[in-house]
Amino acid sequence: MANSAQAKKRVRQSERNRQRNAGQRSMMRTHVKRVFNAIASGDKPAAEEAYKAATPVLDHMARKGLIHKNKAARYKSRLNTQIRAL
Repeated sequence: MANSAQAKKRVRQSERNRQRNAGQRSMMRTHVKRVFNAIASGDKPAAEEAYKAATPVLDHMARKGLIHKNKAARYKSRLNTQIRAL
């Protein structure tokens, strides 16, 4: 358990950051799922719109360090490939 004031502050900061990251991660996954669902339904215009909305979210998460930049690039590449295949 935290004994010093500094350690107690770090516990508070870590919890606040953990909750923020969880919300950001959930938002990112929701955007990606919207693209997947549009692809699964075969609706190319909806998939393209969802992809356009998801791309800046993925880039932002990579910039903030929530996911690795290569993971964001991989997501975008795979989604775009599936959309083009429709």
